[in-house]
Amino acid sequence: MKRATITLPDDLADGVNNYLRSQEAPPALTTVMQAALREFLRQRGFLRPQRPLKIKPKGNSGRSDVSQNHDLYLTGMKK
Repeated sequence: MKRATITLPDDLADGVNNYLRSQEAPPALTTVMQAALREFLRQRGFLRPQRPLKIKPKGNSGRSDVSQNHDLYLTGMKK
């Protein structure tokens, strides 16, 4: 990972500070800056868009309650 020190003009620093104060659980400044840079580079074609994770079912268990009782099935307590 590469480290960088940046200088923000007052208007950008104020905008970032206002954003952070408006959040119920403020993210780290590093997280905000990385997200902004990722979006900037994606819009200009220098970073590939992230594809959402797609999970496909492998098969059909024949059971209708697996999503609710998965722990019981994994421990072998429900048959």
